[in-house]
Amino acid sequence: MIPPLPNGFRITLDAATRRLAEGLWFGGSPARVMRLSDAGLAAWRELADGPVSSPVTGALARRLTDAGLAHPCPPGIDAADVTVVIPVLDRPALLDRCLSALGDRHPVLVVDDGSADGAAIAEVARRHGAKLVRRPVNGGPAAARNTGLEHTAGELVAFIDSDCLPEPGWVDRLAGHFADPLVAAVAPRIVALAPDTGPGRYARANGGLDLGDRPARVAPGARVSYVPTAALMARRSALLDVARGGEAFDPAMPVGEDVDLVWRLHENGWRIRYDPAVRIGHHEPPTWGGLLSRRFRYGTSAAPLAVRHPTSVSPLALHPWPALTVAALLARRPLAAAAAFGMANLTMYRRLRKAGIPTRGVPRAMAEATYRTWLGTGRYATQFAGPALLALLAAGGRNRWPRRVATASLLLGPPLATWSERRPALDPVRFTLGVLADDMAYGAGVWAGCLRHRTAVPVRPMIVRRTV
Repeated sequence: MIPPLPNGFRITLDAATRRLAEGLWFGGSPARVMRLSDAGLAAWRELADGPVSSPVTGALARRLTDAGLAHPCPPGIDAADVTVVIPVLDRPALLDRCLSALGDRHPVLVVDDGSADGAAIAEVARRHGAKLVRRPVNGGPAAARNTGLEHTAGELVAFIDSDCLPEPGWVDRLAGHFADPLVAAVAPRIVALAPDTGPGRYARANGGLDLGDRPARVAPGARVSYVPTAALMARRSALLDVARGGEAFDPAMPVGEDVDLVWRLHENGWRIRYDPAVRIGHHEPPTWGGLLSRRFRYGTSAAPLAVRHPTSVSPLALHPWPALTVAALLARRPLAAAAAFGMANLTMYRRLRKAGIPTRGVPRAMAEATYRTWLGTGRYATQFAGPALLALLAAGGRNRWPRRVATASLLLGPPLATWSERRPALDPVRFTLGVLADDMAYGAGVWAGCLRHRTAVPVRPMIVRRTV
């Protein structure tokens, strides 16, 4: 039996949660409809006015937060017992900035992962009063974090990379989540620190590690499916619970070890939270070459992740009727598209009526699903067949303009939609060009990883069949 959310926690509804009727809500990730009983409604009224105060309100709070319909707001902590671990390879200047921002509120352990100038790292650590452990040979970020975990004794460990710049109080604010005994890890929002140049402006507008401003439960297939370990607070017992061969982080994975850890924690029943109210600055590569090569490296992690978690890696999830509607539109078959859209509405009407759920707004919801499917298909095609799309866009021949319009909608639609939703401080043309290069670099990395590990799972779409 899953324990309730502890007393003292408050909850806040997710921004996308919608009330369909009294005691009937829609939202979450993956999306679902939740109906509350009379007892559940009474418990919700208590939660709306105050914190969890009984097993009944705690059980409802757990159910809502597990579904992603709501998010926990933990009670405050004055001074958490947390050890901060910083893996570092060279870059003493960035380490100095990180340690200066951390201050002396919590004990800090610097793990030198075989830096070329170990004396410089040691001097920076000494000047800030941080404990130092030096690895004689570079083993990568996973091995360095494992070493840090071995040399700490407390229950809570905060990992932060040397190129990060934390804000004051970040440790105590994240630590409050661990009052929930099921929470294994909590991640803050990672925002880009970059120069005011072309690539720097793009990094600030579309940071590769920035997961947005909405809190989330982290799980495969959810809106936030992983969190990076550039900054992550974790429960020691949870890390040891999922360790392989005594190692929490997989040293065989030079990239993607954070995703692997999060998914192992989820598979073992732990909760992982993303709390964007806490922000950590992250130094970004100053050149396009640096940004795109990093995206390529991230892409290479998809294949080893698919080997370890074959059911959790999917580049595109397609619902049948919206997918058929989009396919017909791209094939310039308007009657077939209209028929598929009509069937999508009819099927949803039948399911909702059978479940006793109000049916108002179904056409709008199906139109939104079709729009999101189009955007997802466009990004998928750009990542894994971007050069082919560009060739189609440039090709002549019969019916070239209708073909070019369809191709351009796949290429340009997703980045322009993202720009319209976020309105970043970067014009739509440069933002779109940056996203296209970003996605193609990532896709090239995925293909490279697939060839190396001999698997097609990371490029294979998934058909979702879900009923209400």
